[in-house]
Amino acid sequence: MHLFFKPMNTDTEKSELAKQRNPNRVRDHLANERTYLAWMRSAIALMGFGVLIVRLRILRPPLAPQAPGAGWRLGLVFAVVGLLAVLLSVQHYFAVRDHIEEDTYEPPDRWVILSSVAVVSLGIGVIYYVFTIPLESLNSVLIE
Repeated sequence: MHLFFKPMNTDTEKSELAKQRNPNRVRDHLANERTYLAWMRSAIALMGFGVLIVRLRILRPPLAPQAPGAGWRLGLVFAVVGLLAVLLSVQHYFAVRDHIEEDTYEPPDRWVILSSVAVVSLGIGVIYYVFTIPLESLNSVLIE
């Protein structure tokens, strides 16, 4: 009967099999961790840039009275995108870790496309924000 049925592998056997198939798995795990940390740095930078946008609009000179405008919205969008980047990077890290262990990793195109669209959208928001500041307020800053 044992000749026809192959016994199921246990978790340790699967782990050992994955280690045998990919001798560079430590290097792959370290690369995955570096990628995760790069995503975290980018997320922190996005959140910091959002705070900077809001603070620059609030700390305008007293000779340039104007309503706060939509600067806080753009800052909020940067902060939300930064938080989403943190959540997505954690999910991506664990998914890649599992794929490395199983020796089945294929790089997904969707992360490249999604992050590129997010950064381009935020860049367009910054350009719009910068060019909608009234010139009168810039002149009062340059004079003082």
